[in-house]
Amino acid sequence: AEERFKHLRAALGEGVVGLVHGQMPPAEKDAAMAKFVSGETSVLVATTVIEVGVNVPNATIMMIERAESFGLAQLHQLRGRVGRSHHRAYAYLITPPQKLITADAEKRLSAIESIEDLGVGFTLATHDLEIRGAGELLGDEQSGQIQEIGFTLYTQLLERAVDALKSGRMPDIDAPLAKATEVELGTPAILPSDYVDDVHTRLILYKRIANAKTGEELDQLRVELINRFGLLPDPAKHLFDATACKLRCEVLGITRLESSASGGRIVFNDEPDIDPGALITLIQKSPNEFRFDGKNTLRFSADLEDPEQRLDYVGNLLDKFSLKEAA
Repeated sequence: AEERFKHLRAALGEGVVGLVHGQMPPAEKDAAMAKFVSGETSVLVATTVIEVGVNVPNATIMMIERAESFGLAQLHQLRGRVGRSHHRAYAYLITPPQKLITADAEKRLSAIESIEDLGVGFTLATHDLEIRGAGELLGDEQSGQIQEIGFTLYTQLLERAVDALKSGRMPDIDAPLAKATEVELGTPAILPSDYVDDVHTRLILYKRIANAKTGEELDQLRVELINRFGLLPDPAKHLFDATACKLRCEVLGITRLESSASGGRIVFNDEPDIDPGALITLIQKSPNEFRFDGKNTLRFSADLEDPEQRLDYVGNLLDKFSLKEAA
């Protein structure tokens, strides 16, 4: 900072440039800031010491050198030091050539560039979490119950206990966790690398798709991907179709659905939420196509070579089981 200060002072003249950094005595810092606020100096050279608690309405231009070395929150705080009045303000982030910038630094710069609206704290924190990771909360340095059973299982148990207490029940700590529904439609169901080329972005999108709770959430994600990356290729369509099918199976009490070119099977839990009359009628009308295999498994045989035909067949089958359809 001092070298930059000397260079600018020589170029612009004595008394035009001020200097503030963390090693200065408090009185000198206060005096330098007072001169800048009053307009006695028109240029202020500073370190990150100015990122917090500085309000200078007449400051309209900021230049951040080596912006790639700052954290996302730091850049957000520094940028907020200008534009604090009705005057238009500009913050310039100066970086080395792109080939000298790390991938994470490039993500931070892209994130700060894309966030312009007021009240973006949560969005900023989300970007930071995606870039840097979640730290010890999800890392190896766990302790207590989380260390013993893992973060995911711990949060599932906690969520189940909270839901039980909210509904006025005591949590049943001996009840097993519900087994996740599995859907296999026998078709590639992925986000291809030539559609979403960044691995980090693909992983985030896979997580968001898998965590969708309703068909509406899934449709919103589908629209978002089309807007960001273009029309969905077939493997991406199949991924959304399989996830939508999984959501329907969860509602009906189906723990596993498999389908291939020649048929498949459906495995129900012990108390499925289906129309039993429709299931019996289905088997009676088409005994060559449908049959029970054990207590909870329904097998079906059909020519389903085409993936789209396979999806339609499975969807119609789920419609027949649905109590809402029966009503």
